[in-house]
Amino acid sequence: MFLSPRHAEIIQMAKDHGRVLVDDLATHFNVTPQTIRKDLNDLCDQRLLTRIHGGALFPSGIENMEYEARRKIAADEKEAIGNAAARLIPDSASLFINIGTTTEAVSKALLDHNGLMVITNNINVANRMRIYPTIEVVIAGGVVRGSDGGIVGEAAVDFIRQFKVDYAVIGASAIDHDGALLDFDFREVKVAQAIIANARHVILVSDRTKFERTAPVRIGHLSQVNTFITDRCDIPSIRKICEEAEVRLIETALE
Repeated sequence: MFLSPRHAEIIQMAKDHGRVLVDDLATHFNVTPQTIRKDLNDLCDQRLLTRIHGGALFPSGIENMEYEARRKIAADEKEAIGNAAARLIPDSASLFINIGTTTEAVSKALLDHNGLMVITNNINVANRMRIYPTIEVVIAGGVVRGSDGGIVGEAAVDFIRQFKVDYAVIGASAIDHDGALLDFDFREVKVAQAIIANARHVILVSDRTKFERTAPVRIGHLSQVNTFITDRCDIPSIRKICEEAEVRLIETALE
């Protein structure tokens, strides 16, 4: 299909950064926001981008983003979420940390803790934390997913089920407005479900872009977690679920 030079550059920017925003593009190309909105609508009609409020995501459909691109999305927000989660976890606690760029931000924020026992199916988390002598790292066995270093499959599920920990830090690829927690890989979902079932306190960490995405496989429901940490939640149905299910909602942008 034919793409104009501006459309081609927008696609490349979205691919590099995971998402593009109308205001940023308008400034970059020195055109009006209305022109950019039309560009994004045209690209979304061609299924090259997925429209979100104020911009668009790459890629479209149910494909997951490249892991490095996901790292760049809402990086500052993820850091704040990670710091907020780390404040909830005391020294000498045992915890699960699963796959995801936001859960990795939590692991980074935990590096000044003492006496932690961290069980993870995330090679990136294990590699970051293993060099700290005050943190014991236990890594699950199973199939290593090349795209992101996640360890998935039945062997990882069986491994997780051996433990009962104080905290679990989990993420999700998407959060539906009905509270469904969603992901792309059914093998990863089974590990996440085992993590939820074997923790005394479940902390869901997710930035607000996850409200704008969808994924095909159900992890569980927001009501199953104890604490939900996000940068901001403007979805009334999500706030209602948290209130009715007594899920503590922490919005780092309001702190």
